[in-house]
Amino acid sequence: MTTLLIAEHDNRQLSGETAKALSAASQLGGDVHVLVAGEGASAVAEAAAKLDGVAKVLQAEGSAYAHHLAEPLAALIVELAPAYAAIVGPATASVKNALPRAAALLDVMQVSDVSAVVSGDTFERPIYAGNAVERVRSADKIKVLTIRTSAFAAAGEGSGAAPVETVAAASDPAVSRFVSDEVAHSERPELTGAKIVVSGGRALGSKERFDELMLPLADKLGAAVGASRAAVDAGYAPNDWQVGQTGKVVAPDLYVACGISGAIQHLAGMKDSKVIVAINKDADAPILAVADYALVGDVFTLVPELTQKL
Repeated sequence: MTTLLIAEHDNRQLSGETAKALSAASQLGGDVHVLVAGEGASAVAEAAAKLDGVAKVLQAEGSAYAHHLAEPLAALIVELAPAYAAIVGPATASVKNALPRAAALLDVMQVSDVSAVVSGDTFERPIYAGNAVERVRSADKIKVLTIRTSAFAAAGEGSGAAPVETVAAASDPAVSRFVSDEVAHSERPELTGAKIVVSGGRALGSKERFDELMLPLADKLGAAVGASRAAVDAGYAPNDWQVGQTGKVVAPDLYVACGISGAIQHLAGMKDSKVIVAINKDADAPILAVADYALVGDVFTLVPELTQKL
């Protein structure tokens, strides 16, 4: 069987999430082709061609793909789909926007958030905020999967480069248009790919205190900054910092949770972290049950002390 992997990128760089999704796609068996749909994305296609396990890169160029709108990308996927047994993509915002539409147009089901590949037609995915794992077998001719990338290691570079083939753009349904975007630029690592993440919760009390405590700690550790949903809802941190069931799923080498109680929705987004450190004044906080190391005390005292000693 041959698998089509949808590349996540910004037209300049290939996202690390693609390499993790490639590891999952490779477990399906057979060749893996990578689709790079964008505008001026030749550098992305070249980077994808160097990944270990990629047999071919398909590059589709066009203004309709410049901003990863769901409708034109789904139309392209549907045109290419008959040649593939599976269509796979990382569970990122843009891919999760396009793949369900493609699955509907193909009249097949989508298996979302795959955390393990059992066989070419059987997959595991977390449900109930990660408290249970569901095993799903698909009888569809074409399998459509989004991959929980925190569950897979990134594929490395191979010894050579796969061929890059240009494919024609599909007809644009023209039912949506790009208006504008607002991108937050930061010198810190991107949250989902960071090896160290420090997160703050509602206990920090205000945006000023959040910034005062969390940002210096993140800078000392070279970490990305995350937040609980409660902290985001209270305006302490932007939406794209939210970690949890309705935010981003992370699995860094080190996760430091400051003033986060550990509601089930938050735990679903970070409990696969290799080492979890929790700082909380409540010795019975749920997050302490999953933490490898716990500091019980006032975050306004312990976090500055920790930052000073690093």
